[in-house]
Amino acid sequence: MKVLMVCLGNICRSPLAEEILKEKVKSLDWTVDSAGTGSWHVGNTPDPRSVAVAATHGLDITAQRGRQIKPADLKNYDLIFAMDSTNYQNILQLAASDAEREKVQLIMNMEKPGYNQSVPDPYYGDDGFEEVYQMLDRACTAIVEKYVEK
Repeated sequence: MKVLMVCLGNICRSPLAEEILKEKVKSLDWTVDSAGTGSWHVGNTPDPRSVAVAATHGLDITAQRGRQIKPADLKNYDLIFAMDSTNYQNILQLAASDAEREKVQLIMNMEKPGYNQSVPDPYYGDDGFEEVYQMLDRACTAIVEKYVEK
C-alpha cells in the first residue's frame, strides 16, 4: 500500500500524518509520504511546532522535507488523503482520470465518514498543534482498521 498525506505547505499537518501512519504500519510493507499543494516550503524541514508535538508523542519528523504534489503522485499512490476541502479540490484538479480521483479523500472521513471535517491548519497560531496531532492519530487508526487485513 502506498499512501500520500497532503496539506497546503507540507510543513505542519501532512508531516505529522505521514509519521503517525508510518509508526502504525511499521511492520507492514507500506510506503507513506507527504506533500503540499503549494510550493512555498519545498525543501524545508517541518514547522518547529509540528516537530515539537511529534516529539512529545515519541515521533521524529526532522528528516522530512517539504515537497509539492505532482500529477505523477496520483498515478503512483493507492490512497491520497487531503487535510481539508481546499487541498482536496486542488488535488482533484491534478487528476487525469476517474480512477485517480477515486484515490483522493478527506482524511477525517476515515474516522467520521461523510462529515467532511477538515483538519485545521495550525500554522498561523501557536496553539492547535496538539489538537491536530490527536485528530490525525484517530484518522490514521481508522485507516489501519480499514485497510490492514485482520
